Amino acid sequence: MAQVPAPLARLGQRIREFTLAQRTIAIIGIAVLVLGGFALSTAMSQPRMAPLYSGLDPADASAIVEQLRAEGVPYELTAGGTSVMVPEAQVYDARLNAAADGLPNATRGGYSLLDDMGVTSSEFQQSITYKRALEGELAGTIEAIDAVEQASVTLAIPEETVFVDSQQDPTASIFVQQAPGASFGEDQIQSVVHLVASAVDGLKPENVSLVDAEGQLLSAVGVGAVGGGSQQASDYEERVGTAVQTMLDRVVGRGNATVAVAAELSMESAERLEEVFEEPDEAPALSESTSTEEYTGTGGGNAGVLGPDNIAVPEGQGGEGTYSAEQTDRSNAVNKVTENRSIPAGELTTQSVSVAVDQAAAAGLNVADLTTMVSDAAGIDEDRGDQVSVAVVPFSTAEADAAAEALAEAAAAEEAERRAAWLQTMAIGGAAVLLLLVALTIILFLRRGRRSRELVDLGEPFPAGELTAGGMAALEATDDAGERVLESVGDYATATIPRVRATAPASAATPASALDGWDPNEQARSKRAELNALASQDPQRVAEHLRSLMEEGSRV
Repeated sequence: MAQVPAPLARLGQRIREFTLAQRTIAIIGIAVLVLGGFALSTAMSQPRMAPLYSGLDPADASAIVEQLRAEGVPYELTAGGTSVMVPEAQVYDARLNAAADGLPNATRGGYSLLDDMGVTSSEFQQSITYKRALEGELAGTIEAIDAVEQASVTLAIPEETVFVDSQQDPTASIFVQQAPGASFGEDQIQSVVHLVASAVDGLKPENVSLVDAEGQLLSAVGVGAVGGGSQQASDYEERVGTAVQTMLDRVVGRGNATVAVAAELSMESAERLEEVFEEPDEAPALSESTSTEEYTGTGGGNAGVLGPDNIAVPEGQGGEGTYSAEQTDRSNAVNKVTENRSIPAGELTTQSVSVAVDQAAAAGLNVADLTTMVSDAAGIDEDRGDQVSVAVVPFSTAEADAAAEALAEAAAAEEAERRAAWLQTMAIGGAAVLLLLVALTIILFLRRGRRSRELVDLGEPFPAGELTAGGMAALEATDDAGERVLESVGDYATATIPRVRATAPASAATPASALDGWDPNEQARSKRAELNALASQDPQRVAEHLRSLMEEGSRV
C-alpha cells in the first residue's frame, strides 16, 4: 500500500489527539457548515420571481393558475391571491400563452367596452355602456395614485331634457381602498374629487361623494370635503399662531409666552355681477340735435256739450291762436363698469388673538409696543372686528418641575441600566475568558501528562550512591560537553538529547568502589543504539519524546 502523504498523516495524528469536547465542537462546526452550504445552494438555485399579473379577479387568477399548472410553470400567489408571480425568465412566455387563451378576461370596463357594441344597440345601451366605460377609466386613473390600492367610481348622469327648469346636476360616488402604510390626507381627497369632477361634463366638486374602505365619509355631496371649512380655519389659526409665537420667542425667550388664535371663516360661496354707470365731468356731448315747431291761425270751435241724444251742441265760435315747440336730443358720454366676481368659501370674517407673557420674563417690556407687534404680525383689522389682547401673568412651573424631575429620573434609570448592562457584559466576558483559560490549562495539562506517559524508557537511572570519584568526574565531563546530537532520526529533522543527570548527587561519603567496572562511554553507546533502533521503528514518536525532553531540560 502506498504510504499516506506526510501532511495527511500529521492531520490524522492531530485529529486522533483531540479530546471529547474538541471532537464534539468540530462535529458541530462541520454540521453547521454543511447545513449552511446546503441552504445557500438551495436559495441560489431558486429562480427569481417576477409579477405576471396583479390586481386580478378571483376567476382570472384561478384560470391563470390552472394554465400555469398544466404547463408546469412554477408560480406564487401574493396580495391575497390577486397577484401571480412566475420566474423572471418565463414572464413574457407565460403572458403570451395567457393572452392566447383570452386571459385575463374579466375587466372593470374602460373604453374597451365600446369596441363590442354593434350597430343594433339601442340608445339606452349606448348611454349605459358609455357611462360604464367612463367609470372604468376614472377608477383606473385613481388607482394610479400611490396612496390608493383599489378604487371604484359610480356616476349618476341625468338625462338631457328640453325643460331647463327640471334639469338636475350630475353626481358621483367614489370608493377608495388605501394602500398599506400610505397616508390619505386632505390633498389626496381634493385631488381625487377634482379629478372626477373635471372628467364629467357639468359635475361640480361639491357633488362628489368619497368613501374609504373603513366607511369614513371623506367628501359629501353638497358639502364637499368633510371638515373642509374647519380644516381651513385650523390651518389659518396654526399659521398665524406660529408666526406670532416665533416673534415672541425671540422677544421674551422660548417658553415665556403662549399664543391662542380664533378665526371665523365664511363657508358661503357666490357669484356677483355689478354694473356701475358714471357721468364724466366736463365731457362734451357725443351728439346733439334740436327741432322747433311753430303754428299761427284760427282755431276751430269749441267742442260743446252732449245733448239729450248724445249729440254735441256747439257753444260758440273759436278764436285765433299760435303754437310753438322745441325738442333737443343729446347723447352724452357715460362710463360703464361691469364686474363679475366669484366669491369662494373660506373668506376670513373675524379673528381674535390672545397672548399671555410670563411675568418673570416681561420685566422691562412695554405692553403697548408688544400689542402693536402682535397686531401687525397677525394682520389684525379693527374695521373687520378683529381683537387682540396681551396680558402679563405669572406662569405655573408645576408641569416644568414635574417634567424636569421625570427627565432626571429617566436619565438616572438609563444610567443605571447602562451600568448594569456594562457590568453584565464584563461579567460575561470575564467568565468567558476564565473558562477559556481553564480549558487551555486543562488541555495543556492533559497534553503534558499524555506526553510524560509516552516518554521512552531510556534505561535505569544511575543509582544514587554508586558513583566513584572517577565516574563522577567522567559524568561531570559529559555534562560540560553539553548536549549530544542524535543524527538522522528517520525522515525528520535532528533532535537534541538533553544532558543525562543522576537522580541524586553523589555524596562525599560515596565509596569509590561502587563504580568499579562501570564505563560511562559504553553505557552511552548502549543508549544510543537503543535510540537508533527505536527511531527506525517510530520516528514520529521519538521526535515528540525528544521535544518533550528538550522542553523539560530547558525548564530545569
